[in-house]
Amino acid sequence: MASGENNEEEYYSSPEEAEDDDDKMSYRSASNDSDPGESDGDDSMGYNDDDDDYGEEDESVEEEEGVMEERREREERYAVLTMDAVRARQEEHAARVADLVALTPALAAAVLRHFKWSAAAVEDGWFANEQRVRDAVGLPQYSCSGVSANAAPLTCAICFDVHPAGAMRSAGCQAHFYCCGCWSGYVRAAVEDGARCLSIRCPDTSCSAAVVQDLVDDVADPDDARRYAEFLARSYVEESKKLRWCPAPGCDHAVEFLDGERCTVQLDADCMCGYGFCLGCGEEAHRPVACDRTKFTFACDTVRAWLVKNGSDSETANWVLANTKHCPECRRPIEKNQGCMHMTCSPPCRHEFCWLCLGSWKTHNSDNGGFYQCNRYQAAKREGKFSAEEVRRQQAQASVDRYLHYYERWAAHERSRSKALEDLAALGSAETGKMEEVAAAFGVLETEMDFLKDAYRQVAECRRMLRWTYAFGFFVEEQAKLQLFQMLQTDAETSLERLHGCAEKERVDIVAAAAATVYSDSGDLVPQAPAPENYAKYREKLSRLTMVTRDHFENLARAFRDGLSEVDTTAAAANAIANAAKAAEKAAERADPVASTRFLFTEEDED
Repeated sequence: MASGENNEEEYYSSPEEAEDDDDKMSYRSASNDSDPGESDGDDSMGYNDDDDDYGEEDESVEEEEGVMEERREREERYAVLTMDAVRARQEEHAARVADLVALTPALAAAVLRHFKWSAAAVEDGWFANEQRVRDAVGLPQYSCSGVSANAAPLTCAICFDVHPAGAMRSAGCQAHFYCCGCWSGYVRAAVEDGARCLSIRCPDTSCSAAVVQDLVDDVADPDDARRYAEFLARSYVEESKKLRWCPAPGCDHAVEFLDGERCTVQLDADCMCGYGFCLGCGEEAHRPVACDRTKFTFACDTVRAWLVKNGSDSETANWVLANTKHCPECRRPIEKNQGCMHMTCSPPCRHEFCWLCLGSWKTHNSDNGGFYQCNRYQAAKREGKFSAEEVRRQQAQASVDRYLHYYERWAAHERSRSKALEDLAALGSAETGKMEEVAAAFGVLETEMDFLKDAYRQVAECRRMLRWTYAFGFFVEEQAKLQLFQMLQTDAETSLERLHGCAEKERVDIVAAAAATVYSDSGDLVPQAPAPENYAKYREKLSRLTMVTRDHFENLARAFRDGLSEVDTTAAAANAIANAAKAAEKAAERADPVASTRFLFTEEDED
C-alpha cells in the first residue's frame, strides 16, 4: 500500500496480513452507493434522513451508472475470435468485396490482402484506378477467375509431357498451362518457404498472374492446401490494422477492434485464455497506465521502459556495484560475507584490508579503534569526505533499493492476482465442489452465488491495475503528481484489500463454521444447520465492496487518462479532499453493514 504521507509505502501480499491493520486504515470511497431506503432507523450505520444525504445518494447513483456505462463501452469495443471465427470472418469479408468488384472470393481475398484487408481502401483504390490495382495484385486481364483449365491437349512447359484437355491448369492467364503434378510441386516448395507462399505468381517468369487459393485447392496435396489456408488466415490477422493475435504462449485466439480501423488508444482486452493485453501497443494489459501519446506522452514509454528494465542486466550491475568493493591491491570485486571488517582477498593476492576504509589491515590496531571500528572511516563520514567510489556505491545502493521497492510490489500483486484467478476457477469448477460448499453453508442454490464470482473477477482486474501503478510510480519525478498518485493509489489499494479479504477469508470462515458440528436435543453430534439469514448480509456486504472498489479503480484510471491533471495545492483542493474523505467514511460504513455475527467476523471480532 502506498501512502502519500512521508512518501512511505507498504504492501500486504495477502488479505490476512492486511486484516491486522484494518482498524488503522481510513476506508475512503469515490462514491456513495447505498440505497436511501435502507437508512430508516439505522443511525449507527451512518444512515441519515437529511436532505444532504439524499443529495449524496443521487450523485452516487449517477456516478455508479456512469462507471458501469463506461465499462460496458470499453468491453463493446473489441471481440475475441477463435481460429474458426477468424476464417469465417475472412470468408465473409472476401465475399462482400467480391460482390463489390465482381471477382471470385479468392481473387477478392488477394485484392484485400494487397490493401491490408481494408474494404474501404479496396473500394477507394479499385474505383479510382482498376487497372492499377489489377497490375499490382496480378489479376487476370480479361478473366474474373483465378484458375483455368486447358480446352485442348497441351504440353506442360515444366515436365514436357502431353496432357489431355482439362488435365492442366493456369493461374487465369490463359497462356501458361501446367500439369497438376508440376503445379503440386510448385505449391509445395512455396508452402515450405513460409508465409511468402501467399505472394507466388505464375511459374512463367514473364507472367505476373497471382496464384490464389482456388488454384491451390485444385492442384495441391491436402496437407499443402491446409497449410496455405492457415497462412492466409494468419495474414488476415497479422496484416490487418483491426486485429491482433493474443500474445499468450500457445493461444491461437485473435482480438478484433470494433471501434474504427485501428486502435490508437490504451484499451485492455481479455482473451478467452485469461491473458490480458493492450490493443493499442500490444504489450501486456497495463491499465490505468495509458498509451495514448496525445494525452500522456511518456505513458507508453513507461510501460516498455519498465519491461525492459525488468529484463535487462542493469540492476544486476547496480547490485554488484552496491554490494561489492574492489580489492585495493588487485582490483577484483569482493563481496563481504561475514560480519568482521577484516577482509582477505582470494589467492593468489591474499591482500588484507579494512572493508570500511580499504586501508591495509596492518594499520588497524587497538590504538586507532580496534578491529570492529575504523576511526579513519568514521571521521571521514562525519566530515562528509567520501571517495568517488564510495559515492558511486551509495548511489547504486539507493537505486537498487528504490527499484526493488517498486518491483517487489509489482510482482506481489501479480502473485495475488494469479491466486484470485485460481480461486475463481475453483469456484467455477464442479470437480472441486468449492461453490457447492459455500452455497450449502448458506442453504441456497449455487446459482445464487454469482456475486461471489463477480467479486473475484473484480479482484483480479484491480490487482492487475494496481500492479501497473507501481511501474508508473517508479518513473514519476514531479513531487505534486507523486503525492496525488500516492493518494489515489492508497484509496484504491485499501478498498481492494477489504474486498479481497471479504471474498477470500470470510468465505473460508463461513464454510468452516458450517462444517462444525453441534449437539442435538438428543445429545448427538449433528452438522450445524445452514444460516440463510446470513446469506443476505454477506451478499450485500460483498456486493457493496465490489461496487465501491470498482468505483475507486475507475476513478484511478480516469485520473491517469487525464495525465494526473487534477494536481492542485490550493485551499479549495484541500477542502475537496477533506470532504471526499468524510463522504468515503460514510461509504465504508454502508459497505460494511454487517454487525458482529457468528459467521461474519468484523474488526471488533479480530480485536
